[in-house]
Amino acid sequence: MAGFLSRRPFFVLLMGLGALAMIVPAIHARVVEDYASMRIFFYGFLLFSVITLFVALATEGHQPRFGLRGLLVSLLAAFAFLPVMLAIPFVEAVPGARLIDGWFEMVSSFTTTGATLWDDPRSLPRSVHLWRSLVGWLGGLLMWIAAMAVLLPLNLGGFEVYQQGNAEAGQERYAQIGRSIDPPERLARYILRFVPLYTGLTLLLWLGLTMAGEVPFVALCHAMATLSTSGISPVGGLYHATAGIGGEVMIALFLVFALSHLTFTRAPGEDPRSVVTRDAELRFGLTLVGVLAVALVARHVFEMGAEGADNSLTTALAAAWGGVFTILSFMTTAGFESAQWSVTQSWSGLSTPGLMLVGLSVIGGGVATTAGGIKLLRVYALYKHSQRELQRLVHPSSVGGSGARARRIRRQGAQIAWIFFMIFAISIAGVMVLLSLTGVQFETAMVLAVSALSTTGPLAVVGAEDPISYAGLTDLSKVVLALAMILGRLEALAIIALLNPEFWRR
Repeated sequence: MAGFLSRRPFFVLLMGLGALAMIVPAIHARVVEDYASMRIFFYGFLLFSVITLFVALATEGHQPRFGLRGLLVSLLAAFAFLPVMLAIPFVEAVPGARLIDGWFEMVSSFTTTGATLWDDPRSLPRSVHLWRSLVGWLGGLLMWIAAMAVLLPLNLGGFEVYQQGNAEAGQERYAQIGRSIDPPERLARYILRFVPLYTGLTLLLWLGLTMAGEVPFVALCHAMATLSTSGISPVGGLYHATAGIGGEVMIALFLVFALSHLTFTRAPGEDPRSVVTRDAELRFGLTLVGVLAVALVARHVFEMGAEGADNSLTTALAAAWGGVFTILSFMTTAGFESAQWSVTQSWSGLSTPGLMLVGLSVIGGGVATTAGGIKLLRVYALYKHSQRELQRLVHPSSVGGSGARARRIRRQGAQIAWIFFMIFAISIAGVMVLLSLTGVQFETAMVLAVSALSTTGPLAVVGAEDPISYAGLTDLSKVVLALAMILGRLEALAIIALLNPEFWRR
């Protein structure tokens, strides 16, 4: 199997996977007796399977010239062009949908952003909801594999924080990897390693949500949305789900996987003794969740004697859980809103607590996970650097401890993290300017830009003072946001690397 996968062009494999995936909503439509949707997805499966076969025959025996760099180009091409193919059955199955609308939906799903032009879930057939969830799930799987098989050897995607400052050792190590394992073979190995794990976790969460009382179809969509952090829901979010707090607890447990890659993988050069309890990303992320959740309910606790305030223990627990779950969800860029979030909002005393969720989406989840944003490791490197600089103000001649790896993160790691932070900030400003030129107001443009670049589509509903509807955007605004989603998914450093001539001379 590894040999078969390694001999096929990466983009052709993705085309075949997209065509094969169309059979899933076709089978579902047949089960629910939606014969119109069944024919559309089945014909799409046949059409694109034939096209993929022709492309595969035309590229048979093709030898890639650029190795890992070629895989990175294929990854960019997949996010830019593959959604056009995925949009065809969507446009045919949804009355009144145009190709640009379908392309926007598929880019949003494939980049695990989860933004949608259809505010009312009932306006879409259930098989189309399944298709959106499945595309988002496949996009999350693709990024999980690509992070370790493509971005890690190229020192991109957040791994540069580890390796920067130890360049000679890192280059030698990756050179050895490049000589011993061919890039397509490396990709095939990670596919065979991650696909069963990713699928098994999804099925486990699906079973758990179903046992908690959720409708099986909704449970499956929410399970796929959780593992991929796409936040796609066929019922408009967890507020309308029937699994209750039990379902939210299970989703939160699986969202923890988006805080750290060390739960399943370890990059070369990382401490082999690193476990969940010693992982800097996980500890830093959970600390942020706890501190911010306490901050949201602290004001009400101090004013418990206020007249007319609901101070019951049940309400207090609901407010605390709503804060913990929603903060964790938006930090991992899933964008699920707890059914108890309204209680947390009333306890917070903030007029727009959603702005805090905007900041959390910018921070993002862990390196080499399905989450977007700046990534916790980069923020952690900046935090450790700031902490060390404050110590030097008090003790100028002190020597920082914690070992050579910690010093690399505080110094060179923090430097490259700051560069990425500034690139991300400039990207937000650039997207805001482009959206403003299309007629979008300033505050709306800011929330939409963060939503697209951090791949947190549901942020538009809760990030601003009033919910923002994607349906009211112009076609040009949709194109700008779709391109921003691709940029946020692959990260600006990867795009810049492709434009750098030195990158191709290595």
